[in-house]
Amino acid sequence: MSRITVITTDGKQGRFWEEQKLERREMTDCMHVVNVCPDVEYQTFRGFGGAFTEAAAHIYGQMSEPKKQEIMEAYYGKSGLRYNMGRIHMNSCDFALGNYTYIEEGDAELKTFDISHDKAEILPMIADAKKTHSLSGMQETDKAGIKFLMSPWSPPAFMKTNGEMNHGGKLKREYYQTWADYFVKFIRAYRSEGVDIRWLTVQNEPMAVQTWDSCVYTSAEEGMFVRDYLGPTLEREGLSDVGIFVWDHNKEEAYQRFREVVADEETRKYVAGEAVHWYTGDHFETLEMVRRKYPEMEIFFSEGCVEYSRFADSGEVQKAEMYAHDILGNLNAGISASLDWNLLLDSEGGPNHVGNFCAAPIMCDEKADTYEKRLSYYYIGHFSRYIREGAVRIGTSRYTDAIGVTGFVNPDGERVVVLLNQSEKEQEYTLRETGKGICGKLAPHTIETICYYD
Repeated sequence: MSRITVITTDGKQGRFWEEQKLERREMTDCMHVVNVCPDVEYQTFRGFGGAFTEAAAHIYGQMSEPKKQEIMEAYYGKSGLRYNMGRIHMNSCDFALGNYTYIEEGDAELKTFDISHDKAEILPMIADAKKTHSLSGMQETDKAGIKFLMSPWSPPAFMKTNGEMNHGGKLKREYYQTWADYFVKFIRAYRSEGVDIRWLTVQNEPMAVQTWDSCVYTSAEEGMFVRDYLGPTLEREGLSDVGIFVWDHNKEEAYQRFREVVADEETRKYVAGEAVHWYTGDHFETLEMVRRKYPEMEIFFSEGCVEYSRFADSGEVQKAEMYAHDILGNLNAGISASLDWNLLLDSEGGPNHVGNFCAAPIMCDEKADTYEKRLSYYYIGHFSRYIREGAVRIGTSRYTDAIGVTGFVNPDGERVVVLLNQSEKEQEYTLRETGKGICGKLAPHTIETICYYD
C-alpha cells in the first residue's frame, strides 16, 4: 500500500504545516466520503505569487540582509510558499509612496522614458526573489524561473481627461497609441533587467473611480484599445509572446464584461484571458461561465487582500479562511493562476499614499527589524507549496458542504487534495481513490493538504 502525507494547520492549536505519514488501505462501504477522480481533468495550473508593490519593496529595503533572506525564503524558497509568479505595477499604484510615471509630464513622444525610479527598491527586491527561487532546487520543474504579470493603475496625468492620475478619468483618444507604445517600452526595459513579463492586464480595476491612481474604460473602450492599438503594437514590436488579459476587476462582472470585450473577433484574437479580484464576494459561478463559454481562455486571480477599512476587527482565523475559501473556490471554478496583493506591509498596513491600508501575509516592523507570518500565510501555503506549475485539476466530490475540497495531479503523478473546515464542528472524512484511502477528522477551523502517489 502506498504512503500518504497529511499536512495540517490549526491556528488555535499552534500547528502549522504539521506532517503525518499514513498508509492508504482498502476503503469499501464507507461513510463521510470525499472521492478523488484523477481521470476527470479540468484546467492546467500555472502557479502562485504576490505583488512587488513599491510599498512592499520600500519595507523590504529597510530590513537587514539576514531578514531579507528569510523573507525571500518564506515566499520564493523551498521551505516557504514556493511562489513562482509575481505581479508588478507600471507607474504608481495606491501602494506606492506617491504618484509617479517613467516620463516627464507632457512628453508625448516618450523621449524621457526611464525606469530608474524602480531601480531604487522594486527591481532589487525582484532580483532577490529570483535569486532565492533559482537556489531553491525547484528549477528542475520551472527552468524559466519567476514569471510576471504587469498592470497599470493610471497613465500619466496629461494623457487623461481629468488631468491627474487619481480620481478616475479616462485615457484621451489621441493618446491610445502613445499608451500602447508605453507598454512596449516598459516590457522591454523590465526584460532588460531580467524580469520575465509573460502577461499584462490592460487596466487595473477599469470601472473604479478611486481616490488613488485609477483610469476608467468601458468594455467598448477596452476592446478598442486592445484591437486597434495594444494588440497590433505588441505584434509589430515582436512581443506577441506577452499574453493580454482584460478586466482585472471584481468577479461579479467577470462574465458580462468578458463577453462584451471579446464579442469582436478582431479583439478576441489578441486576448489570452481575463483577470479577476475578490472584493465583492465569491461569484465563483461567473468564472465557471467564462470557462464554459470560452474554454480556450485562461482566468488569473490577480489580486486580493484583507482590507482594514472592512475587516480590521476580524480575527486571524477569519482572515486566513477568507484566503483559503476564495482560493479553493477559484480553483474549482477554473482559474489557472493565483496572485496575492502586497508581499509585505508595515505594522499599520502600509505605506499607502492615500491611507488605503490592508493586511499582508507577512507584516514587518522595519524599525525593529522584525516580521510576523500571519495565519493567512500558512493557509496560502496549503495550496502554493504542493500544487505545482503544470498540475491539472481533477474531479472530486464530498459528502457535505461543511468541507471544502479541491484536487490536483502534479506533473510527476502526485495527487494533492486540500480540505478546508470553516465550521465550529469537527468533520470526519474518508478520502478515497479507486477504493483505497484514509479516514481522518478535520478539527474546527483547520485546513489539511493530503499528498500521495497512486
